[in-house]
Amino acid sequence: MKHTILVVDDHPLFRKGVIQLLGMEPSFEVVGEAGHFDEAVKIAREKEPDLTLLDLNMKGGSGLEVLAALKDEDPARRVVMLTVSDAPEDLMAAIRAGADGYLLKDMEPEELLARVRESLEGRTVIGEALTNALATALRDEARADKRDLRELTEREQDVLRCVASGMSNKMIARALNITEGTVKVHVKHMLKKLGFRSRVEAAVWAAERGLRAP
Repeated sequence: MKHTILVVDDHPLFRKGVIQLLGMEPSFEVVGEAGHFDEAVKIAREKEPDLTLLDLNMKGGSGLEVLAALKDEDPARRVVMLTVSDAPEDLMAAIRAGADGYLLKDMEPEELLARVRESLEGRTVIGEALTNALATALRDEARADKRDLRELTEREQDVLRCVASGMSNKMIARALNITEGTVKVHVKHMLKKLGFRSRVEAAVWAAERGLRAP
């Protein structure tokens, strides 16, 4: 089974390099590339890739605008930012807009491939140097919100506990004895009901409340 990927970056040379790198992994299939807002959104809607790798700074609209457009239509779409910016404010803006990960362009090629694999398994991928800043900021926000766990069905709560424990979709499916496709549906509904744009927001919110898989 091939995992489909869309690469969005307004620097053609870097974009081609990422596509070439992804081509080294037999299970990856790049189904499109884009260099500006309109093209990125159009291809994402047409191809519905399993993962979109998205630059933060884009021509004709920022990467955050592309991210917001895709997530507004379907919060379950997986989008990982791939950028040069290690500024905490850019990281937080991306997570608030629904990013499922935030990676830096200066990472080693092997590490990028590993992080892409993890993301396709349903994991949140954040550069280690940025993890603490992200967790602190999201926990502060979590303390102030008014979300209600009772909005979720019992099964959606089970899935949320697994997400908070850092489990991939495959691991959740095995733990709950359901299919990966069913897990994806539950995650989508859970995010929508609680008003989250990404798993990472939901995971931190749940962990702050002591919700973990048994």
